Amino acid sequence: MNTMWDNNARAELLQRLTALAPNSPRQWGKFTCEQMLAHVTDGIRMALGELHVAPKITPFKFWPMKQLIIYKLPFPKGAPTAPELLARRPESIESEKAALASAINRLADRAQQPAWPDHPAFGSLTGQDWGALIYKHLDHHFRQFGV
Repeated sequence: MNTMWDNNARAELLQRLTALAPNSPRQWGKFTCEQMLAHVTDGIRMALGELHVAPKITPFKFWPMKQLIIYKLPFPKGAPTAPELLARRPESIESEKAALASAINRLADRAQQPAWPDHPAFGSLTGQDWGALIYKHLDHHFRQFGV
């Protein structure tokens, strides 16, 4: 399983990020490329404790659902997300790409931090869980735009 804590996996994501353009064709969903970038950046900001997202009542906070979703099952296309991760109006694609690269680097700098914020749907997560989940989330949305 790929994770944000693996230097090669992170470099691969940053390379894919450079391939995104305003006219990158959407394979599914409603996001524009800029909206998707704002969404995934804010997801990382949530993991870093920079963006508060209200907790939800879900069955995903419990074993084995949490582990299945984070480590085994693919993300479904069109899955619901927290409104806080859709609230920010995106800027230009270049500024959103720069913001995501910065968030990825800030996350990498905190790889060894012992405590992580709770996830609104999955509850308490370890650093290992966050690393796998964020990689999976970025990969899912990059595939949405063909990169």
